[in-house]
Amino acid sequence: MLDQRDRPGVLRASQRWPAVHVAQHDARAHRERAGLLGSGQWFLDGAGGKLYYKPSAGQQMSALDVELPRLETLVQGAGILAAPIHDITFSGLQFSFATWNAPSTSSGFADVQSNLRMTGANNQGMCGFSNPAGSCPWGALTQPLANVSFTASKNITLTGNRFAGLGGAGLGVMYGATNTLIQGNEFTDIASTAILLGCTYDPLPTNPSDAAGIKQNCTPNGANETAATGTNEILTGTTVADNVIHHIGTDYSSASGITLLFSRHTTITRNNLYDLPYTGITAGVIQGHVNQASTPQNTTNINSSNTISNNILHDYLSVRSDGGAVYVEGHQAQYVYQADGKTIDPVRTLAKGLQVTGNIAYNGPTTNFTYYNDAGSEWINWQGNIAFRAGDKAHGGCSPTGHFWITGNYFSAGIQSYPCAQPVDTHASGNTTIPANPKPSDLPNALVRAAGAGSGSFTPALSVPANIFYVSPTANATEVLVAGEGFGPTTPVYIGTTPVAGVTHLSSGFMIVPIPAGTSAGQISLTPQVPGSIRLNDDDGSITYSGYAYAGGRSYGDHQNDVRYATSNGSTASLTFTGTRVTVYGEQNTDQGNIGISIDGGPQQVVSTLPSDGVRHANVAVYTSGPLSSGRHTIVVTKLSGQYSTLDGFTV
Repeated sequence: MLDQRDRPGVLRASQRWPAVHVAQHDARAHRERAGLLGSGQWFLDGAGGKLYYKPSAGQQMSALDVELPRLETLVQGAGILAAPIHDITFSGLQFSFATWNAPSTSSGFADVQSNLRMTGANNQGMCGFSNPAGSCPWGALTQPLANVSFTASKNITLTGNRFAGLGGAGLGVMYGATNTLIQGNEFTDIASTAILLGCTYDPLPTNPSDAAGIKQNCTPNGANETAATGTNEILTGTTVADNVIHHIGTDYSSASGITLLFSRHTTITRNNLYDLPYTGITAGVIQGHVNQASTPQNTTNINSSNTISNNILHDYLSVRSDGGAVYVEGHQAQYVYQADGKTIDPVRTLAKGLQVTGNIAYNGPTTNFTYYNDAGSEWINWQGNIAFRAGDKAHGGCSPTGHFWITGNYFSAGIQSYPCAQPVDTHASGNTTIPANPKPSDLPNALVRAAGAGSGSFTPALSVPANIFYVSPTANATEVLVAGEGFGPTTPVYIGTTPVAGVTHLSSGFMIVPIPAGTSAGQISLTPQVPGSIRLNDDDGSITYSGYAYAGGRSYGDHQNDVRYATSNGSTASLTFTGTRVTVYGEQNTDQGNIGISIDGGPQQVVSTLPSDGVRHANVAVYTSGPLSSGRHTIVVTKLSGQYSTLDGFTV
């Protein structure tokens, strides 16, 4: 998202910013900025009120639709603790085109983790982590701006909305917000995290010494706040359910899909999260970093009775590392003691701990731990989760405090891996080892049916394009497990050109598809393939490359999980084939540009691979020829502009 940073960047032609003058380079501007701008790059002259843009090859300025967001806040609902705003519903709306200017200020974007950053304040950092040193043992980091936010609120409902094209976090809820329902929304093309719950400044809001910092940093209405800050300030009763979150962290790639800081009775359930640069859902991030089993009480907080359940998380950690599908730090329960007042009651304390149950995670190849207990994490119930094709270890972490129960899970990788320091105690039982590429019978249908958007009594009205991200092995199989997005009870499945009867639609993310003998994974699709066509992957020996490199395991849904890409204009991919039509597969994304297509030495046709909606689309047909004479032909694909050109094969 363009967020008014005064430096060169990439212009997205799909954005609409009519309030800012867009000018082609006059002679003076060209002299001043020629050394800064490359093809397809922009420069915002804030003082002069002009946006300069150097068109990519083949682009016409008169045909571009250019938008520059100027507002940082689209909706801000802020009451006070004694008089919260209440009983408001937002439904069927789209929230788009807002910016976030703080990264352009002198403090910049000093990222620590999950888009929490240092801004130079003396109370930031962990002990001697910053200069000057932060408060010890805990110093609050600065969190992203949310373009839609609510504080000191009660009974706020957001359902059936779309959050897209935003420069900060999509939605933030914190400070005295109670009973917020976030259900059936889509979050996409967002520069930071999709949903931000809680505030970094209030791990212990009952401490009188923290009240001023909480009012200053956790609510925009703190100057009007007369009530004493205490348990009334705790974020309570938030439900995040049946949402689809994808393609976020577009500018700030350490963003998690959902960030949960300090709260009570938060439920994050039946959401679909995918196409993520970092972690899927994070809880308690950063605060526990000074804790471990030997020093469990350096920091404490008010977390209690939170749940992360029945979510589908896949194709995450596509950019960053050291994360997981669900990542946890710090205290997750309020201790409950036995009659002696000294001995912790493990049953009742675990009941107040974090419940991570019924989640399904897959396609996270660079994951350290799919379900991640990091620094200081404690009192977590990991029960009935699934993980496959999701990294080296399904469960573990670094320097956790402990008190983990790991029961009834279905994991393709190992558990209980703690390479940094051992936790106080763990309890593992009843877990099942499954293959890395599971077939339908390897997963319990009851768990699969209960996961993902729409698996409960609520049916979201979302129009997410249907797409396949996983097909179980087809060799010697009579049916396969198909995982993806946008599946409905009537989603058709094809093997080649033939519709498949008897498909079992398990959820919005899983189907069981019967197949005849000899079927390959590439033949299974959600649209009928052209009769007589042959799909050639980008690694097919008949394709000749000049200037293209190989990339595999990108977790974007590439055909056979790999692509070829080029960064230099003039790079080519050539194919000689026998047929009557040819289709080029590649990627549409904001870092792509134009490609040139020439068949049999004919004139070059310029094709744009920029997306119309500003969202990444992998394994898509970017060009299809008209009818060709029956016989032998040669097609040449040439990179003309953009940062990348991506090729994912051909169909002939």
